[in-house]
Amino acid sequence: MTWTTRSFSRRVWEETEPTRRAIDALPLLAELADGSLEPHRFAEYLAQDDFYLRGYARALAMLATRAPTAEASAFWAVSASGAVAAEVDLHATLMADPRLAGQPRAAAASPTTRAYVNLLQTAAAYEPYAVGVAAVLPCYWVYADVGERLAGTAATIAEHPYGAWAAAYDDPAFREATVTAISLMDDAAEAADDQTRDAMAEIFAAATWYEHEFWARSYALEAWPLP
Repeated sequence: MTWTTRSFSRRVWEETEPTRRAIDALPLLAELADGSLEPHRFAEYLAQDDFYLRGYARALAMLATRAPTAEASAFWAVSASGAVAAEVDLHATLMADPRLAGQPRAAAASPTTRAYVNLLQTAAAYEPYAVGVAAVLPCYWVYADVGERLAGTAATIAEHPYGAWAAAYDDPAFREATVTAISLMDDAAEAADDQTRDAMAEIFAAATWYEHEFWARSYALEAWPLP
């Protein structure tokens, strides 16, 4: 898909290209695409994503209270309550699959998951609104971009074990929400000064790096070190 962008979103998308290429090369995504990912690794990914999404929803809710327009506020509020809840429901459905039902579940967010959520919530609560928007954008945009390619590959494999997950991120409604989120980020950037735009670019890059680390550390079954 060709994304509709303006000056700022083009800038940050281009600046994060090396990180996004590294994301595409991650074993978790390659194995998700061809269906070879071991069930215990997928179960760990889903568990961490549950922890992440609950924290992400809080960040979006904070943005809804700080948005400069009613339209932006409504978008972030709906995203916090509806889209995230739908994803959690999908996780519950996936975990009921016999291949995953018996897999161990992480009892706590991993160090990387917690650090990523802290970054987003801190930005949404304490940084300028524009910086908060830039922080939450990679979750939309990187997932939609990766999901489109994953779904294309998964669709060619009969009885793909993770086909439902891949299809969810190639859903037209999710792509439409991503386009809206990108537009809201560009609106915020256009209303900001140069210093704020630089801060937006910095946190967009940081969140994109955390997208990489989230997938990589989930695949590695990251846990808190023993004392």
